[in-house]
Amino acid sequence: TSLEVADSSGTVSVIMWNTLCPEWYKSLHVGLVLLLQDYSVKKSYPFRMQPLPVDPQIKLISTMEICLNIRDPPTNIIIIPENQVKPEWRLPKLNHRFVMRSELDKMPNNSICDVIGVLVFVGRVQRSKKKDSHEDFWSYRWIHIADGTSEQPFIVELFSTSQPEIFEHIYPMTYFMCTQLKVVKNDAQVPKLLYLTTTNESHTFITGHKGQPYTNDAKVKNFIQWIKKAKNDSGEVKNTVMGGYYPYPPVPETFLKYSSSLKVESLLTALREVKVEIEDLQYREQKRIAIQGIITVIKYVPHSSATESASASQTLRNANQPSTSEAARKESQSQEKDGKRHHDDGSGSSQCCRSAHASSSPVTKKKIMQTPSGKQIPVPQPETSSQIKGSTPSMPSSSHCGENSSGALVARARKTISDKWESQLWKEKKFGLIDHLHYSQVYPESIPRKFSFEHRHFLSRQFNSQPAKYIPPEGRVPKLDNFKSVRSLGHFELTILGLNHEIAIDVAFLPMYSLQDIQTSQVDTLLTCMNYSCVYPQASAATEKVTSSRVLAGDIIKAVAKMDRSHVICILDICSLGNNKAEVYLHKIYKPNKTS
Repeated sequence: TSLEVADSSGTVSVIMWNTLCPEWYKSLHVGLVLLLQDYSVKKSYPFRMQPLPVDPQIKLISTMEICLNIRDPPTNIIIIPENQVKPEWRLPKLNHRFVMRSELDKMPNNSICDVIGVLVFVGRVQRSKKKDSHEDFWSYRWIHIADGTSEQPFIVELFSTSQPEIFEHIYPMTYFMCTQLKVVKNDAQVPKLLYLTTTNESHTFITGHKGQPYTNDAKVKNFIQWIKKAKNDSGEVKNTVMGGYYPYPPVPETFLKYSSSLKVESLLTALREVKVEIEDLQYREQKRIAIQGIITVIKYVPHSSATESASASQTLRNANQPSTSEAARKESQSQEKDGKRHHDDGSGSSQCCRSAHASSSPVTKKKIMQTPSGKQIPVPQPETSSQIKGSTPSMPSSSHCGENSSGALVARARKTISDKWESQLWKEKKFGLIDHLHYSQVYPESIPRKFSFEHRHFLSRQFNSQPAKYIPPEGRVPKLDNFKSVRSLGHFELTILGLNHEIAIDVAFLPMYSLQDIQTSQVDTLLTCMNYSCVYPQASAATEKVTSSRVLAGDIIKAVAKMDRSHVICILDICSLGNNKAEVYLHKIYKPNKTS
């Protein structure tokens, strides 16, 4: 166990050895005054990571360290009560550096701060391999903390360090305080990068706030007043989310900046190696890889049918057997048979035409989009950009599916939105593939859920790591699908064909769309990846009406169709969920000719 102790002369590291660790660890906390007797002193370990200074004015003694042991010599440790601390000892005061969310944007990169707030999002536990290690992992999760001073929450990368009992038992609506967080910031990146990450010295509190020294801080008192008011309002405390795929941090806007930020031997993963990369993942290990290819198919899966789609294709996608050209023929024949009446005349495309009454149905839920700069704005009805009209090489005409002769307004409102696009290149090449990898399934564990305090223990178990000891459930166990998804748009299934036209991979894309999605994700959508201009129109009084999810899906499909036969670089987030389930989600699209 490592401690940092300070007196008037400076700060020094204290190492506690052997049986002293379990005896004293639970009894010690930051702020205690200790009397140490009969300790030993030795040279500091040269490769030990130096602690971050709590107070820059206190000298850091890094050349030596104090050792506490049960023998040779036996150390005596005494806790001095607060009322017995003498002024002549001139002990330094324990100063907290609380930062409110409204102040965070002005904080410099790598600066240290403390935060307090209420948890509004708690992500699932994920793992990443430690540097230069094939067996050891860091466990971490992303959390959002609101303090009432800004519409934006703190985004925190919370690592499991010396407090696993807190790390594994946090959930939304919990009061959360954390010290010694480091600011990670890059204003030059688009979208801007800004989040906090825990350090070796970070300490978290979720209970026992009463009586702690930090409760006398003015900023903490302001938060307490806000939370008392928020309890009576339908504010951020109730709009809480837990778990799911969380695509953070966002990657830079160009592949050149992305590649310069990585310290790896190989930037790109060949399609033939992707399956091995996925199969080598350990439980809950998440990685980010880059592949090259051509997007040849995109299919929209609405939220209401997403679960049905996943269950219907589960047998095929869990078989771990690559599809051959014969399998592609069977798939093509099945699609042709099932969707024959939906095909448009003469195009040969497998687009499925469905009517989207963009103007006739009232909007019951306001949709919000976020610009790369972080501004949240409503997305208006794009009546001309998102509706398929005319006959173009990339999007054949489908207007006959929804035309009505009752007038121009009704006809325009009933124009159809295509749910699928398939390129001519895919029709030519899919029968001759050597391998076709199917990873486009979206699992229930990947969907962020609206938090229910009543079922907090169930949700915590679902999004934590597997427990070391089995605990039998109490009462009737709910299903994860019973909890409301905060993603209103559904998802997309894309097929990426390799540059040699021999291997293809199916992946999923989960865009953010609603206000709840913004609270669980700040990455840009697929449309911004492709510089599609209709995503962020100028907000005005005339554009308050927001688009339906199907119309926005039509925009995304149309944007992909315009990239027909284009060479792209796709950033994929891959994660093993256990039980032979793997996530492969599209995070970003780069165009090689736009790398600077």
